[in-house]
Amino acid sequence: MSQTSPLARLQALGITLPPVSVPAAAYVPFARTGNLIFLSGHIAKRDGKVWVGQLGKDIGTDEGRQAARAVAIDLLGTLHVAAGGLDNVKRIVKVMSLVNSTGEFTEQHLVTNGASELFGEVFGEAGKHARSAFGVAQIPLGACVEIELIAEVD
Repeated sequence: MSQTSPLARLQALGITLPPVSVPAAAYVPFARTGNLIFLSGHIAKRDGKVWVGQLGKDIGTDEGRQAARAVAIDLLGTLHVAAGGLDNVKRIVKVMSLVNSTGEFTEQHLVTNGASELFGEVFGEAGKHARSAFGVAQIPLGACVEIELIAEVD
């Protein structure tokens, strides 16, 4: 990976970071303790609206990957603010993905790759992270994917 900044890599990918979303309940979008930033779960959005659906019912794996990538972009927008810039991110430590899916759907890991791959494109080696991907019966507002993230910063 070249020595370009994460923002330059995003620009090369044609990605503009969104503003931090306002929480839908009684919590904050991120919390910092020491050199770790914990980002609250972000739900999938498409065209500014909740990306509603259930994997294995009305959404397929490829569309789910796109939704997870969209969540990752929102997470990066929040992380940019929380860290005082993406250049301050030392590494993505952990990603937890919740995939709204039927009991028969077993490709949550492939859906979550949509986010994991973007973190690798943006941060290179520092984007490699530990991860969990779960199938769940429902996500707030009917969203198809929700992802939270932990990052280490300078």
